[in-house]
Amino acid sequence: MLTAFARAFKTPDLRKKLLFTLGIIVLYRLGSHIPVPGVSYKNVQICVDQMGSSNSLFGLVNMFSGGALLQITIFALGIMPYITASIILQLLTVVIPKLENLKKEGQAGTSKITQYTRYLTVALAILQGTGLVATARTGALFGSCPVAREIVPDRSIFTTITMVITMTAGTCIVMWLGELITDRGIGNGMSILMFISIAAGFVSALWTIKLQGKIAGGWVEFAVVILVGLAMVALVVFVEQAQRRIPVQYAKRMIGRRAYGGTSTYIPLKVNQAGVIPVIFASSLLYIPALIVQFSGSTAGWATWIQKHFVKGDHPYYIAAYFLLIVFFAFFYVAISFNPEEVADNMKKYGGFIPGIRAGRPTAEYLSYVLNRITWPGSLYLGLIALVPTMALAGFGANQNFPFGGTSILIIVGVGLETVKQIESQLQQRNYEGFLR
Repeated sequence: MLTAFARAFKTPDLRKKLLFTLGIIVLYRLGSHIPVPGVSYKNVQICVDQMGSSNSLFGLVNMFSGGALLQITIFALGIMPYITASIILQLLTVVIPKLENLKKEGQAGTSKITQYTRYLTVALAILQGTGLVATARTGALFGSCPVAREIVPDRSIFTTITMVITMTAGTCIVMWLGELITDRGIGNGMSILMFISIAAGFVSALWTIKLQGKIAGGWVEFAVVILVGLAMVALVVFVEQAQRRIPVQYAKRMIGRRAYGGTSTYIPLKVNQAGVIPVIFASSLLYIPALIVQFSGSTAGWATWIQKHFVKGDHPYYIAAYFLLIVFFAFFYVAISFNPEEVADNMKKYGGFIPGIRAGRPTAEYLSYVLNRITWPGSLYLGLIALVPTMALAGFGANQNFPFGGTSILIIVGVGLETVKQIESQLQQRNYEGFLR
C-alpha cells in the first residue's frame, strides 16, 4: 500500500489528484470543528468532557460524523443522510418499476437516480437536523450532564430554523465535497469522507481506553485492543478478498467471414456480497427502542425492560438480536442487489453459458443456489466481526463503538482496499513494462 502511494506521488497527474483529495479532507475536518450558530460551545465542551463519546444511543452516528455530532458543528450530520438516502433509493429500485427502468437506461438513468438521491438527502438532513436540535434543546443529547439543557440558550423559532438550515447546508457541502473527490480526486468521495470520519476518532478513543484501564496503568488493555484490532483487520482483508468464481463460456458466432466469441470468463461472487450494509441496518434498527424510551420519558415496566436489555451492547438479549438481524439483513440485501434471473437472461442473450449447466432457468437456479451457500459464511462472518470486540472487551469498560469495532473496521479496510486498487490500476496505465522486460 505504501509503495503504491509513493509511486503515485512520483506521477504528476496522480500527485495532483492525491493533493486535491488531501485538500478536500482538510476542509472537511475544518468544518467538523465549526460550531452551529445558537449553540453554547462552552456548555457543549463541558458535557463532552464529562461524558466523552460513551453515549451509546448516538454513538454510531457520532462515529460516522467524525465526532461532529456531539460537538454540534456545521457538519454534525456528516455523511449519514446521504448514506441513508442511497440505501433507500437502492431498495426502492427493486420495488418501483420506474426506478428499475431508469437503472437499466445506463448513464442517463443513473444520473437521474443520483439526482433523486440528492433531493432525498436534503429532505433527510432537514428531518435529522430538526431532531438533533430538538434533542439538544431538551437536554437528551447528553443525558445526565448538568448543563445539558443550556446547550441551546436561545429557544426562539428563528434560532431553531437557523440551526436546522445551517446543518442542512453543511450536509449539502459534505455531499458536494464527496462528489468533487470522485470526479477530480482518488477513490469514491463519499467512502473517503466516511473513512476519514471514522479514522479521526481512533487516536483519542485508544488513549481513552488506556486511561480507563486498570491493569499496569492501562497498558495491558491498550495492548489487547491493538492485538484484537490487528487480528480483525487480517480477518476482514482475507474475507473481503475471498470470492467464488463461476466459469462462463461464450459460444463462437460467425458474422460474415469472421468468428466472434469463444472466450471464457467468470462471474465473481464475493463471500461478503452485502458489504457493511447489514451491520448498519441492524445497528439502526436496535437504536429505535432506546430512542422511543428516551423521548417518551416513560417509567413503565416495558420502558425499564428495554433500558435493561437493549441499551447496553454487552447484554445477551442485545447480542442475540444484533446477530440475528445482521444475518437476516445480509440475506435480504443480497436478494435485492443480485438478481440471478437477470444475470442468466443476459448470459443467454449474448451466447454465454456455465459449463455443465443449461442456459436460462437452470442457470438462474444454479446461481441462486451458489449465492445462498456463500451468503451463509458471509453473514456469520459479519456477525462475528460485529460482536466479538463487544464481548471480548466488555470487561475492559470499552463501549460498543470502540476504535476497532466491527462497523469501523469493515468500512476502513474496505475503503482502503478499493482506494489502493484504484491507485494501482491508474499506475499500471501509466507505467507498463516493455516487450523485452
